[in-house]
Formats: sequence, structure tokens, C-alpha cells
Amino acid sequence: MPDGLGAPLSEPLFERAALIGIGLIGSSLAHACRRKGLARAIVAADASPAVRETVRKLAIADEVAETAAAGVEGADLVILCAPVGAMGAIAEEIAPHLKPGAIVSDVGSVKASIIGAVAPHLPLGVHFIPGHPVAGTEQSGPTAGFATLFLNRWTILTPPEGTDPKALARLSAFWTAAGANVEVMAPAHHDLVLAITSHVPHLIAYNIVGTAADLEEVTRSEVIKFSAGGFRDFTRIAASDPTMWRDVFLNNKEAVLEMLGRFNEDLTALQRMIRRDDGQGLFDLFTRTRAIRRGIIEQGQETAAPDFGRRTGEN
Repeated sequence: MPDGLGAPLSEPLFERAALIGIGLIGSSLAHACRRKGLARAIVAADASPAVRETVRKLAIADEVAETAAAGVEGADLVILCAPVGAMGAIAEEIAPHLKPGAIVSDVGSVKASIIGAVAPHLPLGVHFIPGHPVAGTEQSGPTAGFATLFLNRWTILTPPEGTDPKALARLSAFWTAAGANVEVMAPAHHDLVLAITSHVPHLIAYNIVGTAADLEEVTRSEVIKFSAGGFRDFTRIAASDPTMWRDVFLNNKEAVLEMLGRFNEDLTALQRMIRRDDGQGLFDLFTRTRAIRRGIIEQGQETAAPDFGRRTGEN
């Protein structure tokens, strides 16, 4: 059955692609590279021996390297798929082994701090173009990946000033061939946008689920038994990788705190409406927010299906 990715490319975009960190995103990239023929050789590297063994069993890479440094040898595309907090150390490790002219990118959902951590280590002649595929599930690990994870999702590239346009075009073509829609924006703007569209919603989800777990007058079994659609969807978000999200909040703290401040102001206004029985104010707010939901569906970033628990591959 067709998967929506189309036929493999007649010629690979890269000779050797190295994926450093094989979790959900890294393994999905390996699947997409294999399915579309994006690279002639796929190299996977991960710090965990158990993950490396799983990658070998899954046969999603042509080679499995013991270290990041070994993985990038001879690669003309290197994508760092590790947690945000590990990026700087990985960059320092791989820097002496990078091929001149190689493109180095990443998949982190924070961009300014990654540029600050990675760029100082990279040698001249290497093209550093940070990226962020806005796609995922609550699952993690090498067995969670699948080739269509990026299909019709956005990948945001945040090239620093002076980036070679040809290198940017090659990386854009790579993500487009993997099924993604590509957008280019400034790193700081990316971090602000993602703070409200992704980071703060995750923080709220973690908090609401934590609050429910702490309620003394409601037992844990009742919370689980009577979970309605809204709470159920919050638990899906709150099940995301804790290491990844810890690093996201610590590395995008300014934008997250700015958005939390705005959120708290709006929440106070909402409390005031409820306290004052302001039915019209509540109706106007809910009408406005409903339009946002419709816009997301119209742009193909969600379906209208009433499936509060997501289908595999939906963000």
C-alpha cells in the first residue's frame, strides 16, 4: 500500500549520512533515508550499547558506529539526534573527524542555545545548519521510528548568517524528500514560536497530570478510570521523553518564561470571567480559540476525527 512518500530518488542526495543518537527521530530518519534512497550509506551511532544492538537487529542502518567520532568519518551529512543538553559535548567529540564541506545539522526543538553550544567547536569549511522537525509521538527509542513520521509535517531550518545557500538548498531538499514541508527562520524567532506552540503546552500537560496525581480527595484509580478526552490527551503529551523535555525547558528558559507570563495573565482574565459570571466573555474567547483549531485542521496539521488518543505518527 502506498505510504505517501512517493518513489525512491533516482540518485541519493548524500553519499554518507551519519545519524548521531537513535531515538524516535534518529530511527525515523534512518527509515526515511532507506525508504527514499536519500543517502548511499546510512551510519548510526549511539552512546548506548543496547540501542546499538537494537539498531543492528532492526537493520535500519548500513553501519553502526561505537562512537559519534567514528560515525561521522567520511560523512557528507551529519545530523545530531541526541538530547539538547548533549549537543555541545557531541560537537566537541566529532569536530576533528568531520569531512571538509560536510553539512552538520540537528533535530533539537531549541535553536539559539544549540548554536551557542555547537558552533564554536566546528571547524572552518563545515556547514552548520540547525534544524527542527516539528513531528513526533509520545514513544521513544529506536523501535519507535517509522519512515512517514515527517510526512506533511514542518521542518524548520535556522541557518546562521553567512550560511552557504547551496548547502541550505541541499539540506532543504533532504527534508522535502523525507516528506516534510520546510520553513526557514531566525533561531531566536524559532524559539519564541515553539515556546508557545510546543514547549508551554508540554509544561502545562506535565503540570495538570502532576496535579491530578497529587489530589488527596481523588484516588489514582479514579483519575485513570474517569479520564475524559481532554485529560487523556494531556497524559499523552506528558508521557513524552523526560530527558528531552528537561533539556528543552532549561535551554529555552527565556522564551518559555516569557510565554508563561503571558499565559498567566490570560489565565487571570479567564478566572475573572468565571468569577463574575461573564458568559459573553467566555463565549467570545471559546469562539476565538475554536477558530485556531479549525485553522490547524485546514492546514493539514491535524484531522477533525474525534480520536482524543492520537494515531501513530501524529504530533
